[in-house]
Amino acid sequence: MRTVRATAAALTAVLAAGAASVAAGRLASDAALKAPAGRPLPTEPRLTVHATAAGQITLTRDLASLRPGTYGLAGDGSHAVVGPVLDAPAPSADTVVRRLERVTHGTLAPGDSVRFTPSLHVGDPGTALGLEHADIEIPGELGALPAWFVPGDRETWVIAVHGLGTTREQALNVMRFLHGRRLPVLALAYRGDPGAPRPADGLNHLGETEWRDVDAAIRHAVRHGARRVVLLGWSTGATMALNAAQYSAVRERVAGLVLDSPVLSWQATLRALARARRTPGPLLPLAVRAAQGRAGLDAGPAAGLVYPGRLTVPTLIVHGPDDAVAPWVYSRRLADRRPDVVALHTVARAPHAAMWNADPEEYEERLRRFLTPLM
Repeated sequence: MRTVRATAAALTAVLAAGAASVAAGRLASDAALKAPAGRPLPTEPRLTVHATAAGQITLTRDLASLRPGTYGLAGDGSHAVVGPVLDAPAPSADTVVRRLERVTHGTLAPGDSVRFTPSLHVGDPGTALGLEHADIEIPGELGALPAWFVPGDRETWVIAVHGLGTTREQALNVMRFLHGRRLPVLALAYRGDPGAPRPADGLNHLGETEWRDVDAAIRHAVRHGARRVVLLGWSTGATMALNAAQYSAVRERVAGLVLDSPVLSWQATLRALARARRTPGPLLPLAVRAAQGRAGLDAGPAAGLVYPGRLTVPTLIVHGPDDAVAPWVYSRRLADRRPDVVALHTVARAPHAAMWNADPEEYEERLRRFLTPLM
């Protein structure tokens, strides 16, 4: 009898441990599948504001706070824009002083917790940049998709698609540049975004279903006069652009792709986000399997191994080896396998989907060279 009870107890413990592991894997998969729009990803460290002064802000010294370039700074109910690291002496060896460009809303005070974000602007093209625009709705598979349309007089439109942890406000970083080239720009909010329809399961599918909303945007552009479109995507928005260029029934209208920090392996990205949430290493495979089952993600070879043969249009990839979310190696592999259509511009010391932030002038020059033949 004692042996039977001991065996039953052991079996119960094993089943309980297994159930706990499955639950933990499911929770870990939330880091990617439930990443909220507009909230910095967990790979971005929390920094403390130590002091502010006229045109300056002192932050915790970290690899993030030492990055070159210009970034948004998101706090609890606040948003600011910070520029380069200054030569001004820091109060201590544990801090760094950066230029404080502006406080967009809220306040910054010593002790506040903040994170870097690629999004410099808050609002719409009118309030943020003073650009004429229209708030429109695009008929999508799940319902009406909000979008901003900034008019231009060319027949090539740019459709801008944000990625994980951001909203369509990310497109505002390059909106003035594109408008200066007289390109019509459509900045899309897709399923799961604020104001857009929610998917039935409430999950991000990392571009595997959301690309259909990009397809809807291409159709809208064509109906309203676009002869060609260039798809400009960040992160999973770049994945959506790739999928739309391959699978859309109107893909012949896609003249080019600009991919900033593309997610070419959802497995690698999911592991990175789960790891940033301090998921133990042994649970990472469970997180991947949980994501596959919950969101119906393709479990085949990494997308970076599949896309090359299907790429038919000029493609500019802007990516960096310091990306902690979407490994740069997949972009390098894609560029190596298709040098006839893919150009890779590598940006050092830039976080995920923030290649523009690291060096706006260089980014826009690369964009200008790429877009000019497609206008």
